[in-house]
Amino acid sequence: VASSNRCQEITEAAIAAGYRHLDTAHCYQVEDELGKALRSKIQQGIIRREDMFVVSKLWCTYFAPEDIPVCLNKSLSDLQLDYLDLYLVHFPVGLQKGDEFFPAKDGKTLTTDIDYVDVWRGMEALKASGKVKSIGVSNFSIPQLERLLSVAKVPPAVNQVELHPYLVQSDLITYCKSKNIALTAYCPFGSPDKPKEMHRGDKDPEKLLEDPVVGNIAVKHRRTPAQILLRYHIEQDIATIPKCINEVQILENKQIFDFSLDEEDMRALRSLNCGWRAAIFEQ
Repeated sequence: VASSNRCQEITEAAIAAGYRHLDTAHCYQVEDELGKALRSKIQQGIIRREDMFVVSKLWCTYFAPEDIPVCLNKSLSDLQLDYLDLYLVHFPVGLQKGDEFFPAKDGKTLTTDIDYVDVWRGMEALKASGKVKSIGVSNFSIPQLERLLSVAKVPPAVNQVELHPYLVQSDLITYCKSKNIALTAYCPFGSPDKPKEMHRGDKDPEKLLEDPVVGNIAVKHRRTPAQILLRYHIEQDIATIPKCINEVQILENKQIFDFSLDEEDMRALRSLNCGWRAAIFEQ
């Protein structure tokens, strides 16, 4: 979703256009605006609560057992909801508790030694409470998932990770499917609108939307590059959560269910894999 000053407007437009999966997080600092949008559309009779699939995430400064329900309750309050459909552990690494989302000292991120396995026990308690219908993780690797599954009473329903043709992650996709863990792809376009301070110069091939391979497939199917990149995930049975900043994008991103990519298209897109990540979490 766009920045907070337009978040309510964009969300209401998306709901009116038929979107029903809403992905957010405490650290995005837009949940109060999303809550207003949801309440408005419910009051207008456009949707019922049960029509929406709302996802939020436990932020890393709330990994202590007593803080896990605090973070959830803050999200529920801001979103004006009684429950979430899915709640994710945002990252497998805890950060020191405080006023900052990314606490740091002398340029180094201040992490904690709280184990994500212990965090998961707190997530299981939230599910038992009824305040979340399903629980999952985000940004977890295969070894981290293996370890979590070895002790989890409730296995993660979802792993939300960065996926696109520059970061194919075939092994992770295969592993998650073998364990019945659904995948959600974020940054499907390579995050072209990320802040300037996050760009990494000439080594940053972020212009995935302008890649000629993507462009040629778009011409072949008479679609936009964005629609090709979204369909790439649909072909793999992977949910995807593109960011929208205007109503044109909202409508364009919907129009991906009346065509398909063939195996030649998929091979060409996978051949772009270079292990590049748009989102880097510095430890």
